[in-house]
Amino acid sequence: MIVRLQPATSGHVFFKNTDLTQMRGEKLRRTRQEIQMIFQDPYASLNPRMTVGDIVSEPLRNFGIARGRKAEQKVQEVMRVVGLNPNFVNRYPHEFSGGQRQRIGIARALVLEPTFIVADEPVSALDVSIQAQIVNLMEDLQAKYQLTFLFIAHDLSVVRHISDRIAVMYLGKIVEIGPSDAIRDRPLHPYTKVLESSVPVPDPDIEMARKPILLKGEIPSPVNPPSACRFHTRCPIAQKICSEVEPPLEMKESGHFAACHFAGQL
Repeated sequence: MIVRLQPATSGHVFFKNTDLTQMRGEKLRRTRQEIQMIFQDPYASLNPRMTVGDIVSEPLRNFGIARGRKAEQKVQEVMRVVGLNPNFVNRYPHEFSGGQRQRIGIARALVLEPTFIVADEPVSALDVSIQAQIVNLMEDLQAKYQLTFLFIAHDLSVVRHISDRIAVMYLGKIVEIGPSDAIRDRPLHPYTKVLESSVPVPDPDIEMARKPILLKGEIPSPVNPPSACRFHTRCPIAQKICSEVEPPLEMKESGHFAACHFAGQL
């Protein structure tokens, strides 16, 4: 919905004080130069009938920014930036590994020099060793180009590594949001606490001594979520009020918000 691939049925999305949900036509198209996306699947997100050079240069052609030799030079430049050999521009996606394909996807997102990139599970389809390479690459690009990433992921260890601020969602609702260090060290919402307890610690002694928080019951349907607090059917500290009154997302500490009647009590 942020990149307007799916229309919003309600609410607003503001980018640089402009509501994206109200944009139409050429104005929306031009705004997309500043908002790009890295897709989850490095195999399905690249056209198998196009060469890498055509894939990466397509945004330049679409917006009339560069063609011919100028476009080729820009493509080779961004290929180098993402760690790919610029001589590979005439190859097809099937000739690359998963990690290399994701780098091609990142190059395509970067070629327009956007200020904001939505990264939708950009490493979940990759091996762990390749995940680290892509995350480190994104951090380098963020520092080099002053980019803002919206990094969507289920792996908390990756999220903590790359994020300045973290928002935790449960059944489509944000239940906690705050600085990365605060979410890691002082999670306030019970669901965030459960997520944190599920992350393995790379120390056998500490890992053996830990007692992860186990949730009971099935995950409710997002189509028909529970009333009031959506987490109350599985929350270990839920009380009667949790099923009757929806807790507002409010600031509990400086810059740290949570939607829970009993925040910080688990």
